[in-house]
Amino acid sequence: MNYKGFINKLNIIISMVLISVLLTQTGSFCHAETDLEAAQNARKELPIQSNDTPGWPAGPQIGAEAAILMDANTGTILYAKNIHEELYPASTTKIMTCLLAVENAGLNDRVDFSYEAIHSVPADGSKIGMDAGEYLSLEECLYGIMVGSANEVANAVAEHVSGSIDGFIDLMNEKAASLGCTNTHFSNTNGLQASDHYTSAYDLALISSEFFSNELLCRVGNTPRYHFEPSAGQPDDFYLNNKHKLISGEMSYPGIIGGKTGYTDLARETLVTCAERGGMKLVCVVFMEESPSQFTDTVTLFDYGFNNFITVNIKSEESGYIPRDNAFFSSGNDIFKAPTSVLEFGKSDYVILPVNSSLSDATSTVSYDNEDGSSNVIATINYSFNDVPIGSGHILVSQASSSQAASEDRDIKTIYLNMKQIITYFAFAGFSLILLIYISSLISTYSFGGSREDRKRLNRRKREARKRSGPKL
Repeated sequence: MNYKGFINKLNIIISMVLISVLLTQTGSFCHAETDLEAAQNARKELPIQSNDTPGWPAGPQIGAEAAILMDANTGTILYAKNIHEELYPASTTKIMTCLLAVENAGLNDRVDFSYEAIHSVPADGSKIGMDAGEYLSLEECLYGIMVGSANEVANAVAEHVSGSIDGFIDLMNEKAASLGCTNTHFSNTNGLQASDHYTSAYDLALISSEFFSNELLCRVGNTPRYHFEPSAGQPDDFYLNNKHKLISGEMSYPGIIGGKTGYTDLARETLVTCAERGGMKLVCVVFMEESPSQFTDTVTLFDYGFNNFITVNIKSEESGYIPRDNAFFSSGNDIFKAPTSVLEFGKSDYVILPVNSSLSDATSTVSYDNEDGSSNVIATINYSFNDVPIGSGHILVSQASSSQAASEDRDIKTIYLNMKQIITYFAFAGFSLILLIYISSLISTYSFGGSREDRKRLNRRKREARKRSGPKL
């Protein structure tokens, strides 16, 4: 065999081997894709717990293992699918990291990057390329975490806030517990895969509601692209692009406030998003989905929420609990001033109801425990719709009357009894009592009964008395 023929045969053999390997890999990939699609279709058949509520709008089937749609202000759960199942959050963990950062540090703080912060994350993990010894401001770190999902930045922030990553993780778990999370345990700052790092859709919705109540975090979490310029702390000029399609503009949806993506092989696609429209501020959490369905699921759930539910202002709709005329009390500098009502409902309190329902369809209970600690709250009314909590309202002692408006900035406000009205009430009651005593005495003095013979004897005695007296001279 000549040299050329040998080379040709060798090339043919190599080509066949490469083709075989490629076909094997392609087959494995197609098989994996088929398995993922089958798992997604199976998840679509899972029960939706919120659909069990009578009169509640039927929620859509989606391919996520768990999902929730919650009103951030009232805590009303509009859509619930396996919301308490413990699952891996992936990089949506960073919502908690940034929340604690703004609560415990200043935006202009210098955040230094240690060797541990950088090298304790996998080399192929999400980073922005910081080196040990460099530094950023805390505000820059927030953008690095939320826009670039930078694992090493989350670690550096943790060290800055708590002195160590482990100390910060303890803070994360304490904060989760304080927010009411019962199916959550954090073991790192960034969501890297770990068996003891988990949360639930409901718990993450609670954390996210707190996150989106902060105006700065909303701005950071809704940034499609961020420019890092060279500085004394780091020498590079680069841009970060947000992978959240509802934030980047790749998928348009009105009212988006912000959000965070997440992914690991076991967690699959996770997504947190917040949108506001028609007085509702909805947080959507989607766990264990396949790309790009985490985004389409979110849009589907937002449409379901905004189209099937309304906000109802309690002050304008509630007709009970406060008497129509509660002027027995008044507020003012003069106890004889004309009375003004001092009991009222909170102006901004509202509940969430299905579109064809009204406040009269809800049931309510009143509590006198002042959990808010507000000095002017005297009672809280908790509303539910077929046992689903839909929000609460507060009965307040109103602020100063119009005559006190000029001095309402004073620390001490006095509430007076309306003495003029009280004196009137007592005078009327006293007159009624005297009249009743007089009528009773008349009844006891004069007799309207007796026998006929008794009346004759009485008349005869009167005539005899007149005869004896005779005419006066």
